[in-house]
Order: sequence, then C-alpha cells, then structure tokens
Amino acid sequence: MKNLLLRQVTITDPGGPLHNAVMDLHVVAGRLAEVGAKLPKGDATVVDMEGLHASPGWVDLRAHFRDPGEEYKEDLLSGLDAAAAGGFTGVAVLPGTKPPVDQRATVEYLLRKGQGHAVRVLPLGALTKGGKGQQLAELYDMQQAGAVGFTDDLSPVHNSRLMLLALQYARNFGGLVMAMPQDPDVIVEGQMHEGVTSTRLGLRGIPAMAEPIRLARDLQLLEYSGSRLHVEAVSTAEGVALVRQAKAKKLRVTASVCAHHLLLDDGVLRGFDSHYKVMPPLRSPEHIEALREGVKDGTIDCIVSDHRPEDVEHKKLEFGQAAFGIIGLETAFAVANTALQGRMTVRRIVERFCHGPRAVLGLDVPHLVVGEMAEATFFAPGHQWMFAASDIAGRSHNTPFIGYRLTGKPMGMVANGQVRWNSRN
Repeated sequence: MKNLLLRQVTITDPGGPLHNAVMDLHVVAGRLAEVGAKLPKGDATVVDMEGLHASPGWVDLRAHFRDPGEEYKEDLLSGLDAAAAGGFTGVAVLPGTKPPVDQRATVEYLLRKGQGHAVRVLPLGALTKGGKGQQLAELYDMQQAGAVGFTDDLSPVHNSRLMLLALQYARNFGGLVMAMPQDPDVIVEGQMHEGVTSTRLGLRGIPAMAEPIRLARDLQLLEYSGSRLHVEAVSTAEGVALVRQAKAKKLRVTASVCAHHLLLDDGVLRGFDSHYKVMPPLRSPEHIEALREGVKDGTIDCIVSDHRPEDVEHKKLEFGQAAFGIIGLETAFAVANTALQGRMTVRRIVERFCHGPRAVLGLDVPHLVVGEMAEATFFAPGHQWMFAASDIAGRSHNTPFIGYRLTGKPMGMVANGQVRWNSRN
C-alpha cells in the first residue's frame, strides 16, 4: 500500500507542528506528502474512519522473539510482523535466546535479519555471559554493534557486586542497564501471586515482596554508582513507591509496566487457565490500582507488551507445568487503553508508548512533518472490538485475550518507507 489518504485524522504529536490538528493525511511511498482539510482522492486508497488518530511511531521495550534457537515459536520476522500489527515501529528484542545475545556477532545477526522490515529491530544484549549472572558480557562491544541496552531478563543478576560493576562499567560509555526486580530466593517455585486466591486454589504463591527486596538493592547500587537503570515490568504497589522515591531523589531511573498487569488481576486464575500464567505474576486489585496511578503520574515511563511466545507443547499443560508468558504485541495498546480509559487522556497514554520508551533508549521522536519520511502509528482510541485469533500476526497463540472486548485499536503504521494496514480493520 504505497498511496494512502486518511480522512479527518486527529494528530497526537506533542512538540510537533501538527499537534492537535484534525485533517486529512496523504502518505505516498512512506512520505507525508500533504495535509489539508479536504484533500482530493486521486488514485489513493482512502481510509475514512471515525475517531482515527495518528502519532509518532510507538516503541516496545520488551519482546522475546525466540530467534535464534526456537524459531518454531517465533522468529524475528514473524515477531516484527506482530509488532507492526500492534502499531509499533520499533521493538527492543530480549536476549534470552538459544544461544543468548551476549556478543557482537548475535547482535549483528539480528540487525541483518531485520533489515528491510517496516519495524526497526532494537537488540538488547545480555548483561552477563550466557545470562548466567557470573561474568559481565562484552557490553561495550555489543553497544558498538547496535545493542540499545543490557538485561538478563527473567534471571536478574543475583550477585550484588557484579550488578554494581555492571552499573559502573555501563556508565563509562553511556550504556543502559535494565533489570527486572525479582528475587529468585523468594520466588522459589511459585506459580502465581501469593494471596487469598492462591490459597483458595492451592497453588504455591509468589510473595509481592520478591519485587521490592531486589528493587531496593538495585536502587541502592544505582545511587552509589551514579549510573542509569531501567526497571523492567514493575508489578507491585511497593515497586511503584520505590521508583517514585528514587525519582524524587533525582536518581537516573526509569520504569515500565506490562500492559496485561494494568487490566488483569489474579482472580482470572480461578479456572486454572495457563494462558494467564505470566512472570511477574498477575497481582491483586490493590497492586493494579497502584500501577495505574504510577502510569498516570509518570512514575512509570513506559507500557510494554512483554511479548513471550510459547507453543502448545509448553503452554497447554497443567497449570504448574505450563511455561510462563503470553504474546502481547498485537494487544498491548488495546489492553492498556481499556484499563486506563477515563483515567488518562489519549495524549498521556500515547506518551507511554512513544515518548517514554524513546527517552529511555535516547531515540528522537519522529514528529509528523509535511514532506518528510513518516514514522507514525495510526490508531482509534475509542474503537470497540473483539480480539480474535485471526488478529494474531505471529506464530504462537498463547494469549488469554482471544474473545475479549477491548477499547482502542492500532489500525496501522508507516515506517521505513512502508505502510502496514491491518487487513481486518
């Protein structure tokens, strides 16, 4: 689709020349060719949809594409297709593959394979070799190759001295350390959030304190080192409070929350549906309220998909045996928007998908400017729809949202000279 005319689009682009304007947008070969009140149709494909919005392209900071090693679950290109379907123009890819992304060659592999796709690949490198938490990986070498940050994902660094060294070393070259605050010694073999529901279901609980125990340590190390830290997937009220306090102390800290943690509470596990089994686990309503407030007041900078594909053999099992994780790229905006509607403006929600993630990675915001190549997301925040299996663009289907009625839908995106428009719109 090279010639697209979008009618009466509301432009949400804070800091851009067209912010808050409502007008027609004419996109030709990926360029914003012209804007106006009633542009002539010509030979363009016309989209005339009530409530359509456009913003600078969204970026996801947390997606696992299983490539290299487990491409049958998701390879890089199918993952990028899923990102495009979710309205993202850039996606940070987690390093916990087989083999892990812990050296220059694997970073270069991801960048080469993603060349030419509409969605930009943003590789994350492992913080330690093999993600084993024993020795720092070649962080500077990976950054020179194109890595945008470093994380050991679900196996955060246990050794406090090593974590301090990582922060100190990354500071020397402006590297970004990312860490999910979970203490494995507290989690042990937990299956879900510890509370009334886990007791009733007879499932081993994961105490909420597993998060603030590790987060408090990381923030102390951050303050000592003077470095930068991005806290991944905050899921508790205590976690939000600690990040808020750290920001009040002017520490260089940012934080993200998974979209599903804003909408779903641990009560959905009463049916033992393993599609709801995620890490960090779904929490109680009190924690969800604190997360929503944290997103609203800016304590939490970004909303992420935590896209984690799994095949049937690893997911359709008894709850205790099933793998953690759901896919989330196609639904991240819709799920977050459904959870936050009435609490936050469209502009503020968009900022958590666009401006927040870009600030974390040091990426410029691609404002919509007439005559320039566009990197933009098209979405309808008031559109009510039901997510279906046919909306999934990736290879795996491990999501609890099939059949859910959601409010707010990504309609398409334009980036790298290409327009992707969701066919079922």
